[in-house]
Amino acid sequence: MAESIKHFINFAANPKVLFPCLLILTLFMFPGNDKLLAINKRLGLYKLWTKKGGIFLFSFMLLFFIFGLTDPNFRLIVTKPDNVPIVALLFLVNFFLWLSMKQAWENDARIAKGQPPQEAEDAKEKILVWPDLVYIEFIALILCSALLLAWACALPAPLEEPANPSVSPNPSKAPWYFLGLQEMLVYFDPWLAGVVFPTIIMLGFMCIPFLDNNKKGCGYYTFNERKMAISIFMFLWLVLWIFLMTTGTFLRGPNWNFFGPFEYWDIHKLEALTNINLSEYIYMILLKQPVPENILLREIWGFLALGLYFGLTPILLALTFLKNVFKQLGVLRYSIFTFLLLCALSLPIKMFLRWAFNIKYIVAIPEFFFNI
Repeated sequence: MAESIKHFINFAANPKVLFPCLLILTLFMFPGNDKLLAINKRLGLYKLWTKKGGIFLFSFMLLFFIFGLTDPNFRLIVTKPDNVPIVALLFLVNFFLWLSMKQAWENDARIAKGQPPQEAEDAKEKILVWPDLVYIEFIALILCSALLLAWACALPAPLEEPANPSVSPNPSKAPWYFLGLQEMLVYFDPWLAGVVFPTIIMLGFMCIPFLDNNKKGCGYYTFNERKMAISIFMFLWLVLWIFLMTTGTFLRGPNWNFFGPFEYWDIHKLEALTNINLSEYIYMILLKQPVPENILLREIWGFLALGLYFGLTPILLALTFLKNVFKQLGVLRYSIFTFLLLCALSLPIKMFLRWAFNIKYIVAIPEFFFNI
């Protein structure tokens, strides 16, 4: 029975299965519009953000972790000194996500009854910096210091031998905070993953005050009044940060292959991948003819796909799912908003195309080192 459960978890951990499930779950757990919110309430998913729901989520993670420790392969990965902080991070993410959403749903229920948010009630109580705040910070300082001291005594420092240019670790991984970027390098060229995307992310952060002019939800937790903003943030945080970091830590093994949580990291495992470009897929597989030598004719399909993606998609969204957002932001701010959103969506789309259809590049011009 236990082995069957492990085989099922290994199968479900495959990105082809795990990623679409995570995407759909995030979409329904944090619905960005009224229709999805109605489905959420009809399915009772909002009940996860209650006291009992939090106990269920934490208990599920704890049981999975305890069950996993019975397997030597799982235990070898999660107890590695480098990975212990990531395990703790997952539990902390689960707790604080539940805590914030619980307070948001409670405030939404209070506002629906005509009552002020709980933060407004708490603000009536006067709390002094000294001694209240200073005492709390001092106690937190002592506890954190004790935790770090116990941690340093219990776990050996993950130090390895001096750097040797002739011997590289397999897998060779970046620090945990760069694992998302390292995962992006699998699907995009370095100039895109290492330069263009980080620049767009920074510009996107700078544009948030310009794009988000909703004055509701300031100073208190709420979901109904900030559905779109929270939904987008959860997608960026959970899917494009936590998922990529967790994947790079626990599921990427030797030769950067995918391994299940209970699968042995066999260094001799080689996956036969036949990644092809979109132009090769269209000409050689669909049209049954050689790929043209002319660069523009060869890559016209990729440029057409990108043009439709960035040109037609914003119009379709403005007429359907983002109709209210378009009315609220106007043409200029809506254009900037959808451009940033589509850039963020390009990563999971490219990942899925690689996993499902083995498509390497949408536009491939190696003659000029231009690959998308």
